[in-house]
Amino acid sequence: MQNRQKALNLIGLSQKAGKLVSGFEIVSISVKAKKVKLIILAQDAQTDTTAKITKIGKQNNVSVITEFNSSEISQAIGKKRKVLGITDTGFGKALLQKIKEGV
Repeated sequence: MQNRQKALNLIGLSQKAGKLVSGFEIVSISVKAKKVKLIILAQDAQTDTTAKITKIGKQNNVSVITEFNSSEISQAIGKKRKVLGITDTGFGKALLQKIKEGV
């Protein structure tokens, strides 16, 4: 549980640092522009959103993580969102590490 909170805090930090884009449209455009290093998709996102984001991620060789639900994501960044994109390699790697350690 503690790692889960640390991972969510990291998402909040990446937003404060300006290394996060949020919302389906912006994330999609940013992935295609090769700016996003890691996609965070809410577990409870709609099926078509999940399918589209997963496809965009695959096509552009960007990992998609679905470890969190929309309320956790929204709380972490202070906005209601289901799709986020981390644009910084360091933040992306740190977040993946936290998830690997178990969230």
